Amino acid sequence: MEREWLFLLIPLVIGVIFLCFGVYGLRLARALRRTGVTAAGRVVRHDTRRDDDGATYHHPVVAWKTRDGRECEYTSRLGRGTAARSFGVGTSVTVRYDEENPRRFAVQGWDSTTVDTVFTVVGAVLTAGTLSVLLLLITL
Repeated sequence: MEREWLFLLIPLVIGVIFLCFGVYGLRLARALRRTGVTAAGRVVRHDTRRDDDGATYHHPVVAWKTRDGRECEYTSRLGRGTAARSFGVGTSVTVRYDEENPRRFAVQGWDSTTVDTVFTVVGAVLTAGTLSVLLLLITL
């Protein structure tokens, strides 16, 4: 086992990063479900972003007013390939936000935990699989 373990660092690091991103997203969603405040919001526009491969993602920008009267307008952290008609500009939506930090919010029906769950599962599989192989190499 001279340098084999060095090659195992690649999937291990990728797995840990995926796991961290997934768990962070799931914890945020859980916290918003448990202690978040619900408000009526409105989609004011869509931020369109392109990735390196040329794929386009639409992130709705939602405006709402907090319980204490502050005006908020933030972009959703999750983007989709198409902007659904049910989330078009001017559409009324329900927002669940963190009262202490309104930047932490979720648009009901748009933001889901599917991506976070996939990241968590893939990260856990990569991490556990890589650690298993590493432990097997050490014992040989």
